[in-house]
Amino acid sequence: MERYVAFDIGDKRIGVAISDPFNTYALPSETYFRKGFKEDVAAVAKIAKDKGATKIICGLPVNFDGSRALQTEKTERFIAALKEATATEIICEDERFTTQMAHETLISEGMRREKRKNFVDALAAANILDNFLSKLKGV
Repeated sequence: MERYVAFDIGDKRIGVAISDPFNTYALPSETYFRKGFKEDVAAVAKIAKDKGATKIICGLPVNFDGSRALQTEKTERFIAALKEATATEIICEDERFTTQMAHETLISEGMRREKRKNFVDALAAANILDNFLSKLKGV
């Protein structure tokens, strides 16, 4: 059975989400706080392995119009290193608006700004994974 783990890769934090056992929806899991490139790649590969990932979904940031951005290149470098660190298939998924949606969700729940940074990236990763799962279902 497939098990998907999604990552929202940022400069300071990496959000993690996992699929439910039936790949129906995504669950925010944790936020990894970055330490250094090589250590981060190893940590993300370990998270995917520990979560039982059969496929890794990585959010790919692009501009509003779909064009490439500086963050696109940074994320692609990270993904390339992750591909070398794991045998698990990696799929890139457009992550436009996922962090904004995560912020709006947390604000609507009344979460204060200083607490949001601990949850927003995992929720953004869940949004990335939900988008991917929706495509699988043909929605």
